[in-house]
Amino acid sequence: MLDGVTLDQLRTFMAAADEGSFSAAGRKLHRAQSVVSQTLANLELQLGVKLFDRKARLPVLTEQGRALLPHARAAVNELNLLKAHAKGLAGGLEPDLSVVIDVMFPMTIVTAAVTAFHAQFPLTPLRLYVESLGAVIQPILDGRCALGVLGSLALLPAQFSQERLLSVRMVHVAAPQHPLAAYRGTIPTAELGNHIQLVLSDRSPLSQGRDLGVLSPRTWRLADLGAKHAFLKAGLGWGGMPIELVRSDIDRGQLVQIHAEGTPPGGFVLPMSSVYRTEGPPGPAGRWFIDCLRQHAELSPGKPARLRSARTRTTH
Repeated sequence: MLDGVTLDQLRTFMAAADEGSFSAAGRKLHRAQSVVSQTLANLELQLGVKLFDRKARLPVLTEQGRALLPHARAAVNELNLLKAHAKGLAGGLEPDLSVVIDVMFPMTIVTAAVTAFHAQFPLTPLRLYVESLGAVIQPILDGRCALGVLGSLALLPAQFSQERLLSVRMVHVAAPQHPLAAYRGTIPTAELGNHIQLVLSDRSPLSQGRDLGVLSPRTWRLADLGAKHAFLKAGLGWGGMPIELVRSDIDRGQLVQIHAEGTPPGGFVLPMSSVYRTEGPPGPAGRWFIDCLRQHAELSPGKPARLRSARTRTTH
């Protein structure tokens, strides 16, 4: 008998419980009171329990009715979500969205965009990966990710399209106890070469053999930006970091900005763009996510200067 329970019956049950009478439920549902009463009688017959006590002037939920009402609401909500999801898929919405983000991209902007995405597309699963260099490109090439946010545009394959999002300022830093921190001016390249440079690397063959911003022959290569950050603060070497990630460390004296020979006084500017395969552009959810990243980048209080007013170069 339970297989015959309909969505209309459950909605009528909810309306009667919410409105407090069959006549009020009828007005809400635009149907006669007698239809509401008969619908609920049929539902009670199918469930095998009384949902309302009709002895008083107004119907009152029975103990069984109160117990079953939350289940009715959940069933109606789930069906509404099913219909909404199916409508979106029929309109071209992606079943899920996979995105790979360059580790240098401000995570505050990513978090804001993901929060907004969840509110806009609550039924669309999101898979988010954080990588660096060629490892940002690889998941898009092999189809694991629909789009990415890339900072090293020199690595961009010809079959990719890009849309500029923002620019990230990169600075060289060292711990206050590091020998390079004692310099008050530009540090000669020869002196930089006497010290270990902490360099961000990745596991992708796409950037194998390519050194970006490496100024010292002595390097330690790390695939994790968090580890590089910790090693810098421990005085194990010097290296480049996004200014937004180390600004508070510099303000607290835990890191010191150093000025390497041949670099702009304010640091290099790293352009950040959304990228995807030209032959497979993002669907509605992916397009919305890109636009949301751009909007939050525009609202970011630490938004860097436009590229046309700053020298551009990739540095790690």
